Amino acid sequence: MATLEIRDLHVSVDVEDGTKEILKGVNLTVKSGETHAIMGPNGSGKSTLAYSIAGHPKYTVTSGTVTLDGEDVLAMAIDERARAGLFLAMQYPVEVPGVTVSNFLRTAKTAVDGEAPKLRTWVKDVKGAMENLRMDPAFAERNVNEGFSGGEKKRHEILQMELLKPQIAILDETDSGLDVDALRVVSEGVNRAKETSEVGVLLITHYTRILRYIKPDFVHVFIDGKVAEEGGSELADRLEAEGYDRYVSAAKA
Repeated sequence: MATLEIRDLHVSVDVEDGTKEILKGVNLTVKSGETHAIMGPNGSGKSTLAYSIAGHPKYTVTSGTVTLDGEDVLAMAIDERARAGLFLAMQYPVEVPGVTVSNFLRTAKTAVDGEAPKLRTWVKDVKGAMENLRMDPAFAERNVNEGFSGGEKKRHEILQMELLKPQIAILDETDSGLDVDALRVVSEGVNRAKETSEVGVLLITHYTRILRYIKPDFVHVFIDGKVAEEGGSELADRLEAEGYDRYVSAAKA
């Protein structure tokens, strides 16, 4: 059982006239097998939370702690965080020209596990995972995300998640840009990873549509860099009906 603990996290970014505080004291605990949905309007700090945990240099943690099984995540280099069991599926996956998907996946798996996977088993695992995500086998020999559609990039992110088997997976707006069919396939991949490896999931989204396929155990409403309300899946249903206006108005008041 893995536990990611975030305590009183404050994060700032550099702006033209100084610094701007984005996260203003976030508290959150994610355990193996749990799904936490982070919901909120644009600019509320959802993606900042994801990238701060992953170690993006743009974001400066000014106070607070992030630990994984008691280990200080903020003291780790980015690659050390990945090896410790943290995984980030990006909202806008980047292209990596000159590196094929197959080489990228095997190199990543070797780095995370500390040893190369047995080739015969690995090829079988990759093929099976790609079939489940309805990815053309030809994608394995294409350069990472180069020329991929939005849906293909998101399927590739979930392919990585299934094969690398992290302890905690942070999915930053994985549903953005997906049509109904792709959304269902990607969601099935997330659910499959939960069933097979008990991964803890931190799912960041604006909308409730992905939550029809991935049922959250906990929902956290982000407003102005803080958690404004927490609850179960019923909170997502209420947000679908009411929106975020009342939270935004309360924050301004």
